Amino acid sequence: MHDYQAPADLLKDRIVMVTGAGSGIGRATAKRLAAEGARLMLVDRNAEGLEQTLSELPAGAEVLPRALDVSDEAAVEQCVADTVAHYGRLDVLCNNAGIAGGDYSIATDQSLETWQKIINVNLFGVMLFTKYASRQMREQNGGAIVNTASVAGIRSGAGGNAYSASKAGVINFTMTAACDLGQWNIRVNAVCPGWVGTEAAMASLRNMAQGSGRSEAEELEHILAAQAIPELLTPADLAGTFLFLGAPASAAITGQAIVVSRGEVMH
Repeated sequence: MHDYQAPADLLKDRIVMVTGAGSGIGRATAKRLAAEGARLMLVDRNAEGLEQTLSELPAGAEVLPRALDVSDEAAVEQCVADTVAHYGRLDVLCNNAGIAGGDYSIATDQSLETWQKIINVNLFGVMLFTKYASRQMREQNGGAIVNTASVAGIRSGAGGNAYSASKAGVINFTMTAACDLGQWNIRVNAVCPGWVGTEAAMASLRNMAQGSGRSEAEELEHILAAQAIPELLTPADLAGTFLFLGAPASAAITGQAIVVSRGEVMH
């Protein structure tokens, strides 16, 4: 991980919602955005994870926590409404909630139940929060939506079939939603991480190692060898990209899938 840059209040007084904020990339993003002056609504289905994130935020950060299932439409609608009721507006939505599923079965052995579970969270969750957040942003004539996709949505071999399909769906939805919402000055972009050292990613690594016959260390070495910079990403490395895409500095960028992988897809 590289040296952290001192906060510059890039999101001062902006109202930002982060889903999947109870761990990993979502937690790191919440911490970075709070340090940049954002006022937050943090969402995760894991209430304990949310409490841990709250304990790590900078002193004085203004935040509302909400434990919910991102595929529950009624809960999503209410969450957005409560955010607007409390803060008066919603400037940035970071759709980060997601699950890997841990299923690396080949196409002949797919489980419909696994597919439905992964698609419900990774794709439908993004769609639902975008639906209700963009209605508020339309009234404001402006906003930014940043979705978490993956290099698995771009190429094969970076995730299981269901996970990869869900992330490809997020990328395509990002592009179509950007076309829909641009008329109201709402930008929609996606971040496509490579391998990040989160607990969920390391669990996936173990599953991949079992399937390949390599040890976990050998599997990780194999992954890093495919990167231009052979260093595992950290959640904090991704937080800066979410900050940039949510801040005014990226006002001319929309409909893009930004790869953050230390050069993995270049190989």
